[in-house]
Amino acid sequence: MEFAEFIKTPQVDNVILRRPFRKPVEGTLCVMGHHLILSSRQTNKEELVLLHSNVDSVEKRLVGSGGTLYLHCKDFSILQLEIPSAEDCLNIGSSIEQLSNIDDTSIKYPFFFRANFEVMEDGWQAFLPENEISRFKECADEWRLSYINKDYKVCPSYPHAVVVPKTIDDETLLKVAQFRQHGRFPVLSYYHRDSKAVLLRSSQPLTGTNGRRCKDDERLVNSVLGIGRRGYIVDTRTYSAAKAAQSKGGGYELEAHYPQWKRIHQPIERRQVFQESLIKLIEACADTSATTDKWLSKLESSNWLSHVKDILTCACLVAQCIDKDAASVLIHGADGHDTTLQVTSLVQVILDHDCRTFTGFEALIEREWLQAGHHFGMRCAKSAFAFTKNRQESPVFLLFLDCVWQIWQQFPCSFEFSEEFLITICEHAYSSQFGTFLCNNEMERKELKLSSKTVSLWSYLNRPEVLERYLNPLYDPNPAVIWPTVAPQSLELWPGMYQRSYLDKSKKREKWTEIAKICEYDKELRSKVNKLRRQLASLEREALSAGVIIPVGLDTDMNE
Repeated sequence: MEFAEFIKTPQVDNVILRRPFRKPVEGTLCVMGHHLILSSRQTNKEELVLLHSNVDSVEKRLVGSGGTLYLHCKDFSILQLEIPSAEDCLNIGSSIEQLSNIDDTSIKYPFFFRANFEVMEDGWQAFLPENEISRFKECADEWRLSYINKDYKVCPSYPHAVVVPKTIDDETLLKVAQFRQHGRFPVLSYYHRDSKAVLLRSSQPLTGTNGRRCKDDERLVNSVLGIGRRGYIVDTRTYSAAKAAQSKGGGYELEAHYPQWKRIHQPIERRQVFQESLIKLIEACADTSATTDKWLSKLESSNWLSHVKDILTCACLVAQCIDKDAASVLIHGADGHDTTLQVTSLVQVILDHDCRTFTGFEALIEREWLQAGHHFGMRCAKSAFAFTKNRQESPVFLLFLDCVWQIWQQFPCSFEFSEEFLITICEHAYSSQFGTFLCNNEMERKELKLSSKTVSLWSYLNRPEVLERYLNPLYDPNPAVIWPTVAPQSLELWPGMYQRSYLDKSKKREKWTEIAKICEYDKELRSKVNKLRRQLASLEREALSAGVIIPVGLDTDMNE
């Protein structure tokens, strides 16, 4: 495919770019194969470099002899381009629409991007299952790494290696995979060092209307419990939805066959509902003329914060079972690669302080989303502005990040990274020069050889000069479990994500810069005080050894 066939007007002069909270810029607009570039006429500087893949929808308005393009982006920003000629306006709008909807992954920009920085650490190799299993070294006697899926034939959406009980051989795993939806048999997601309980994830069992059972599945699930210990199976569907799934061949675990497990239904809406909710939310944010009552009504009717509450509630329930009750948990919905991953990820953010650091959070996304087979290619193909017939798109990952932000808001000192770090990851999930979030699973990424043909996002982010931009100045390492509240008054709309085109964030950035300076000054001051304390203590020891009497009142207390 040649990109040139989509570009009828490659360059236009005297185009005016308007963006919220920034001065208009006049310049030359160029339509490239992957980018839209506008260079200023005054400074000859590139004022806009926009990936076509970031454009969700294009709105064209013709006025007189010219026209205006409104580019609604997947990151919820809105750009306005005033073009002198109506014909050029229509041509460029048509080009952007076609170039932003190319389905062939192999010709997307990450395959053409060449890093203009030194790659210090290959992000593709940073979080392999073989490396991550070291996190579970405390239970190495009970769990092992299985390569039964090395050719992706057992489960196309699983990685090449998974952690399973040592007592279960690969032949048994093969039988269990045939009993679970899409072959997603139960695997280890997290081991809690304090309580010795584990978190498993899978897809629904294929019990059907006849109550089919699989003794190998029962043996695998029961093998993670010790003698006399009980566990919980948390189903993210309502009981009626799980019951209805039986008529389609799915279903749930019958407690008669899993006597050590108690089944709990903690419902979370399905992905289709999430997409409709996001569209309503962004429409509400765009209505800047709404009264307070109307705004609150629109926000409530979108149900977005209700979804956030449901996901957090489920995650807190699972975390409580693991930490307080020392009970192992198996979690699944239907397919196991959407709401299941939201919950397993958030449980680890709550329980494991390592997941609240830069590399720990990146490893979490790799383990629980990329390697676990979340369909980024389909779910993030479109955002809130595009009305398409393809019903596969859904803000599942965005909702997870929103939940993390809610916890971040409640525990601002417990996260090493800032709000901007979460926003940046979300932006790259929808549109990026890096290959990390391309495709739907590890198998597809291997087929397209992403690790050798594209650059990993983690290779870019994990450079010290980049991480410094996202450092939370209030961070104070907290090894304890953190328990977020899900009370309605505790949950907020994320303005930095959804209202970036309507709220000026410059003042907030200035305040965070001031906070960072104060924290840095405080660190320097503490360092100097500690140095003086050490010097004074040394002088005291020398004086005492020399027999010198120290005057009363002279001590090392320098807190004032």
